Amino acid sequence: MSDFAVKNLMETDDLSPRSEVEARFSRKYIDSEHLGISHFRYAPGFSAVDGHRHQVQEEAYVVLAGSGRIRLDDEVVELRRWDVVRVAPSVVRGFEAGPEGLELLAVGSDKPEGGDGELVSDRWPGQGD
Repeated sequence: MSDFAVKNLMETDDLSPRSEVEARFSRKYIDSEHLGISHFRYAPGFSAVDGHRHQVQEEAYVVLAGSGRIRLDDEVVELRRWDVVRVAPSVVRGFEAGPEGLELLAVGSDKPEGGDGELVSDRWPGQGD
């Protein structure tokens, strides 16, 4: 492993299966043992019906552009540009974009081989019906 790595996030593949969400992940490109940096862009008004949590990986999110809300377990928090949100592994999180969309940078810590994320359904009840 090299002592440093440089990779433009916009030159990584968009791995989101949804047309309303763009998701780019850098961990494999920067060959990091401890950090993952990801970029997410949500279309205006998009609500994530599903959320996720982790077994051991702590995450932080930085709002780069737009606005929206994040649901953390049962609490909903308004988000605006430059807000930073730290989330403990066990907290279920899901996002909802505001009228101009929501763009985030996510920073993750160590994770077990193969990942430790768990999908949780129905984070925004009544959405996606």
